[in-house]
Amino acid sequence: MKKLLNISVLCLATLVLPLLFSCGGDTKGIPEWEWNDSTDVSDTGVKPRYIWIDAAANFPDYANSQENIRRDLTKVKETGFTDIVVDVRPTMGDVLFKTSAVDQVKKLDVWEGSQYKFYERTATWDYLQAFIDIGHELGLKVHASINTFVGGNKYLYGLGDSQGLLYRDSSKKDWATSLNLTTGIANEMDVSDDTYATKFLNPVNEDVQNFILTLLGDLAKYNLDGIFLDRCRFDNLTSDFSEYTKLKFEQYIGEKVTNFPFDVVVPGTDSYSLPSSLPKYFKKWLEFRVKTIHDFVVKARTTVKSVNSKIQFGVYVGGWYSTYYDSGVNWASPKYDTAAKYSQWATTNYKNYGYADHFDFMLIGAYASADQVYGSGEWNVQGFCKNAKELLMSDTKFAGGPDVGNWTVPVGTNVGTAITNTVDACINTGNGYFVFDIIHVKQHEYWPYLKSGIDKYLSTVNKK
Repeated sequence: MKKLLNISVLCLATLVLPLLFSCGGDTKGIPEWEWNDSTDVSDTGVKPRYIWIDAAANFPDYANSQENIRRDLTKVKETGFTDIVVDVRPTMGDVLFKTSAVDQVKKLDVWEGSQYKFYERTATWDYLQAFIDIGHELGLKVHASINTFVGGNKYLYGLGDSQGLLYRDSSKKDWATSLNLTTGIANEMDVSDDTYATKFLNPVNEDVQNFILTLLGDLAKYNLDGIFLDRCRFDNLTSDFSEYTKLKFEQYIGEKVTNFPFDVVVPGTDSYSLPSSLPKYFKKWLEFRVKTIHDFVVKARTTVKSVNSKIQFGVYVGGWYSTYYDSGVNWASPKYDTAAKYSQWATTNYKNYGYADHFDFMLIGAYASADQVYGSGEWNVQGFCKNAKELLMSDTKFAGGPDVGNWTVPVGTNVGTAITNTVDACINTGNGYFVFDIIHVKQHEYWPYLKSGIDKYLSTVNKK
C-alpha cells in the first residue's frame, strides 16, 4: 500500500500492490469457483465502503487496547463505512494472526509527534480476532490484508534494530530479491541505499511462494469476510535479477541470454521514461514477470478457497496501469488487449496474464492530488476509477479511493470538500468506495467530510 510518509513505515515501496490472473492453458485444471456474492449489491442496491487500517501507523492505538479498537470501529460504523481492511502483515514480514510459519509482531516503528521510535506490543490476545469480533458485533465486514512479497525492514534515522525473517535467518538470504543496479546485480540484503529499506522477497522463488501460501492458508482459517493481497508484486523494475530468476526466464523463452542483464533491462533504466530502443528481451521479460505474479495469484486463490470457499479473495493495486509493468503486475482483465494501447512495452501475450478474473474484489489506489477529484485519465481520482472499469471489463468488482493523508493539497484547495467529493466520484463510477488510511482520518478529523459524502450517496440510493 502507499507508504505513510508522516506516520511510519517510511520505507514502503511505490504502491501497487497485489495481483492476480488468468489465461489460456495456464489455468488448465484450475476449478471454477463459486464466486462469493457477499459484495453483490443487486439485492439492496447499496455499494460497500471500505476503510484501510495500516498495521504500523495504527500500532500505538490498537496493539494493546481492544477498547481503542471498539472506539474507532464504532466511529467507522457511524460514519457509514461497511467494511474494514485490517493489515496483519506489515512490511517487516512478521504477522498479527496465528501461524507457526513466522514470528508474531512484537514491535513496530511509529512516529509520535516529531519522535521516531519503536512501539512494543505486550498484549497476548489475538490481534486479528479482536477486530473480527468487535467489527462483526458492530455489523461491519472484516477483511485482513497482508503485505505479500516482503520479508524485512531496515529502519531509518538511526532507529536501528532491523526486523524480519530476512534479518533473523541468514539462511533465507537467497529469498531476498536481487537488484539490477548501475553498480551491478546485488542481493537486496547487501544494499545499503535507503531506497531499498523495505526488503522484498523474490516472487519467482518457489520456496518463497510456498511460504506465503502457508501464511494465506492459516489466515483463511479465521472467520473473515475477505482477504486482500497487498504488495503482491516485484519491488520495481530493478527486481528480480538473481541467477535463479535468470534460469527461470531462460526456461520460459527457450534460449540462453548471453548478455545478461543488458539484453533484458539496461541497469539504471527508469520505468517512467523508457528509451525508444529497448533491449532484445525487454518486452518478453515484462511478460515473464506478469505471468509469475498471475500464476502465484491462481495458487493463492486456490489455497484460500480450499480452506474457506466463502471468503472474498481480493487485491489492492495502484491505479496507474500505464506504468504498473514496473511492478510486474497486469491487474486488467485477460480480455483487455494491453498491447493494442501500450505496444512500446507489452507483447501480444501480455494480456493473457491479466488476473482480474481471479479476484472477487479489487481495491484501486486512486491517489491523485486533492484538487484532481473529477475528470478522466490517470492522476485524477475519478479518472483512475473510470480507467479501472475499462480495464477490468466486469471480470471483478472494484472500489477506488484516495489516500487522504499523503495526497498533494495545492494552496486554496478545500480539503473537506475534496474528501466529500471523492465518495461521489468513486462510488458512482465503480462498485464501492475505498479510503486510505484510518490514521489520517483520525488525526485530521476527516470523519464529517466522509460521512457527508456517504450520506449523499445513500440518499440517492434511497430515492431510487
